[in-house]
Amino acid sequence: MAFGTAEDPGLSITPHLDSVDYPTTRDDLVEAAEDGEAPVDIINVLKCLPRTEYASREDVMRDLAEAARRFSQGGLPDDDGANRDRRNIGRDLVENAPDGSSRHP
Repeated sequence: MAFGTAEDPGLSITPHLDSVDYPTTRDDLVEAAEDGEAPVDIINVLKCLPRTEYASREDVMRDLAEAARRFSQGGLPDDDGANRDRRNIGRDLVENAPDGSSRHP
């Protein structure tokens, strides 16, 4: 995962952080990345950020290493204590969806 310099810019998280007004939340960062058509791996790393709120872009940058570690391990408990498994985001909603509701969210 590229964090900003000397790597494939298509895999860089940093451009998606620039479009957000701070302070912000983890959910707003994820939404900004989705709106910016970020690859799914970038979106999932942002979902693994350890805090739910961020005062500045620098705070997000500090937590990206922890987010990458959580993502690589399939999710760890967040700061609110919830264990959000991010390995198959959306798959359960599709495979275990009620009849007539099999479209990916």
